[in-house]
Amino acid sequence: MLSPANLEARLGYHNSGNVQFTSTGIPWRLVWNTKLATRSEAVKLENVIKKRGAKRFLIDLGAISS
Repeated sequence: MLSPANLEARLGYHNSGNVQFTSTGIPWRLVWNTKLATRSEAVKLENVIKKRGAKRFLIDLGAISS
């Protein structure tokens, strides 16, 4: 897991097509982000999101509509 200091730069990198895994989803857009106090909290949240599914997690959060 990466912890980018500049989300816009990270998003631009993924949208450039230089990342094989994410190149098929171009263009990517940021719909939600949060700051957590520790890396441990970030890993726990990442696991919750992966278990729930990113789309379902964002819908439940109200960040996107279904």
